[in-house]
Amino acid sequence: MDGNTMSRPLDALNKSRGKRVIVDLKNGWRYVGKLQAFDIHINTVLDEAEEYEPKTKKIISQLEDKKTEETYEAEKELKRKLGTVFLRGDTITNISVQ
Repeated sequence: MDGNTMSRPLDALNKSRGKRVIVDLKNGWRYVGKLQAFDIHINTVLDEAEEYEPKTKKIISQLEDKKTEETYEAEKELKRKLGTVFLRGDTITNISVQ
């Protein structure tokens, strides 16, 4: 790799420090805020954080006497503004710059 590319995943995360990021958790919740700090376990601190609740819809359809249920996630709804939050790294599935 040349000097202009990042060589490690934590380098990419470090470039996002001070920027607004979107953090998705395993339970479907989402946090949006300014990335302040993280460690090698991806434990993460966000400032000016907002918490978004997953909203799911259930569709029940019927085909030839068989009912099938499908659940899918719709848009997330702003639940509350939290300020500074600490997110445990093993609950995080995705971090992206907003």
